[in-house]
Amino acid sequence: MKFANRFLAGVLVGAILVWPMVAGSFQEGNQSLEFDGVIEPYRIVEVGSEVPGILKKVYVDRGDTISVGQKVALLRSGVEKATLELARVRADMQSNIRAKRTALEFSQRHCNRIKDLYEAKAQSFQKWDEVETQRILAETELADAMEQKRLHELEFVQASEVVKRKTILSPVAGVVMERYLSKGEYVEDKPVIKVAQMDPLKVEVVMLVSEIGFVKIGMRGIVKPEAPVNGEYEGIVTIVDKVIDAASGTFGVRLEIPNPKFKIPPGLKCKVIFSGTSKELKNE
Repeated sequence: MKFANRFLAGVLVGAILVWPMVAGSFQEGNQSLEFDGVIEPYRIVEVGSEVPGILKKVYVDRGDTISVGQKVALLRSGVEKATLELARVRADMQSNIRAKRTALEFSQRHCNRIKDLYEAKAQSFQKWDEVETQRILAETELADAMEQKRLHELEFVQASEVVKRKTILSPVAGVVMERYLSKGEYVEDKPVIKVAQMDPLKVEVVMLVSEIGFVKIGMRGIVKPEAPVNGEYEGIVTIVDKVIDAASGTFGVRLEIPNPKFKIPPGLKCKVIFSGTSKELKNE
């Protein structure tokens, strides 16, 4: 009997300790569900370089706000830029094509003259065959020159892409959380900066297993950040976990809230309120 009493007391104490951490409150009279939540960045990205190299400059530092596609760092690229300029000059060259085209036009005129003489029985077939062959060779040389130019144009595009890869751009808009490397350091498989995407933000809520069915994907909820931000922001449920954590008897729910001007800093605790009675929510 004493053992049973001690066991029951332990269960009640455990329930009291767990409940404030994972559950909010269901207010039947107010027809709303309120839960504790945490506001987090939508995602955290460690930005690195596609290619190894020495950092020439890092343009941002911790706390800086950056936009999508903004230049955040630059690698040394002197050799690559020289190769690019050489490829550009080759791609722009037209003299060889003009020379081959002029030679072809001359061969065409000469061939026509010999052909007329041959048809008038004033020239031998051998001579006409010779100039016709020269015309065909001139045509082939022009085609070869044009192919070479096309090859040089592709080499220019390739060289341009190599130089572009020396510039590191941000894939997201947000705030720089950390700068790992500085000018002069070698970049290979290490990130240069860490960025938190700030728009939208995600709100993580933990619910008890008894509250399954209260919240559905696509539902709207009111997010109330703690001081000093305060205010109310509308969020949309994007994830409702389908796997229950057996140890705690809980599951997770995620909402997204817009944050276009980065007014709401992630890391804040908040309250999340879902309107409607439990019966109404289950029937949605």
